[in-house]
Amino acid sequence: MTSLTSFLLLLFTAVAQAISSSGSRLLVVLEDVAEKAQYSKFLGDLEGRGFEVTYETPKSDSLSLFHLGERSYDHILFFPTKAKGLGPNLTANLLLQFINAQGNILLALSGQKQAPTSVVAALSELDIHLPSERTGLVVDHFNYDVTSADEKHDVLLLPTPGALRPGVKDFFSPATPNGEVLALPQAIGQLLGNGALLTPILRAPATAYSYNPKEESEVLGDELFAAGKQLSLVTTVQARNSARLTVVGSADMLTDQWFDAKVKKVDGKASVATVNREFAKRVSGWTFNEIGVLKVNWIEHHLNEEGQGNQSNPKIYRIKNDVTYSISLSEYEWDHWAAFQVPAEDDLQLEFSMLSPFHRLSLKPTVSSEESTTYSTNFKLPDQHGIFNFKINHKRPFFNNIEEKNTVSVRHFAHDEWPRSYAISGAWPWISGIGATVTGWLFFVAIWLYSKPTGKGESKKTR
Repeated sequence: MTSLTSFLLLLFTAVAQAISSSGSRLLVVLEDVAEKAQYSKFLGDLEGRGFEVTYETPKSDSLSLFHLGERSYDHILFFPTKAKGLGPNLTANLLLQFINAQGNILLALSGQKQAPTSVVAALSELDIHLPSERTGLVVDHFNYDVTSADEKHDVLLLPTPGALRPGVKDFFSPATPNGEVLALPQAIGQLLGNGALLTPILRAPATAYSYNPKEESEVLGDELFAAGKQLSLVTTVQARNSARLTVVGSADMLTDQWFDAKVKKVDGKASVATVNREFAKRVSGWTFNEIGVLKVNWIEHHLNEEGQGNQSNPKIYRIKNDVTYSISLSEYEWDHWAAFQVPAEDDLQLEFSMLSPFHRLSLKPTVSSEESTTYSTNFKLPDQHGIFNFKINHKRPFFNNIEEKNTVSVRHFAHDEWPRSYAISGAWPWISGIGATVTGWLFFVAIWLYSKPTGKGESKKTR
C-alpha cells in the first residue's frame, strides 16, 4: 500500500510539473514584493504550469544571478521599477552574461515608470532602443479604449498578432471568435535596429506615435521618436545560443485588471473582452522555452549500395557514392515532445560542404510519429576527394537554432574499383583500334612465317 501511494504521489508530481524544456527556476524582480498582487493571475498561471517562482527586489542582498559560475535561475521576469538603477546584482553586464549562459528574460516596461539604466544599456547592446526620455508613451487617436482612455487615448486596442501581421507564427495568435482584442495600456514603443536576431511580435498601427507626456505642449515637436510601424510594442530576441529575451511594452496588460477587462473600440457598438491572458501565456511560454523548442533525436547517413547500406554513419566514403542522410526532429509543446512539422513556406536544408557547399538539398519528411519526424534526402557524392561535412544550419524566427555537423572523408577510387575499359562506351573506338592493330600484326606474322624462301641451288644454276 505504501509503495502504491508513493507511486501515485510520484506520478502526480510528474504531471504537476510542466514544463519548460530548460528548467523551472524563475526569478521575478519587482519594486516591492507586495506588488505581485497586481499580477496574481499571471503569476498564478506561471506557478500552475510548474515554475518555481522566487520573488526579489532589485536591492535585495540575497539576489545573485550566478553561483559558483553557474546560473542560479533559468529565467528572469522583470516588472517596472521606479529606481533608475537596479543595483550591483543586476547590471547590464550581468544581464548579458545571463543571456550568454542560455538564460531567458521577460522584460515588462511601463509608460508610468522609466526603464532602469542597466536595462536600457542591455537593450542597446541588443539593438533595441527606447525613447531618450525613457517615458515615451504610445498613443493612437483611432485605436483606443473609449471607456478608460477617452481623453488621453493611451490604451491601445489592437488585433492579435496573426491578424495584425500576416505570416507571424501561431504561437502568439490566440483565437478570437467573438472579436476580442489586445489591450495595451501605457505602452512604451521600441525602435529596432537591423539585427538579424530581432523579431517583432506586435507592431503599432500606422496611426500610433510615441511622445513624452511630461511635455506640456499640445503640439508635437519635430523630433518625434518614432511613429506607426516603426514602433514595436512586443519584441523578441533569440541569441545565437538560442537564449530568449522578450520586451513587452506594456506591463499593465499583464495585470489582473486587464486580464478580465471589457473594452470598447472607437467605432464599436458593444464592449468586447480582452485576450491579454492568453496572449501573456503564449509570450511567456515562448520566452521560457515551453514552445518553439526543437530537439535533434538522432542523425544517420549511410551508403545506398546493396550489401553496404547496413553500416550507419561511416567515417569514410568514396567519390560518386550514393548516400542517404536522415535527421529526426521533435518540437516541445508546453509539456511534451511532439513531431516537428516544417511550415509549408519554410524549408529544412542539408549542406554537403568542404570549404563551400558542393550540395545544398531540401530534406523531405519520410517517417512521422507522435513524438518525432524524420527528414531524409538521397544524393550522389561529388567527384572530389577530401574532408567534407554534413551540415544542418536551421535558424528561423521563434524556433531555437539547430546547428549539426558530421565530418566524413571522401576518397578516390581504389585501384580495383575503376570500371573496366569495355564498360565505358567512350573507350570503344580506342579498344577497336588496339584490336585492329593486334589483328593486323598477327596476320602479318602468320604470312611471314608461312612464306617459303627461295632455294640456294636454283640461284647458282641461274648464274
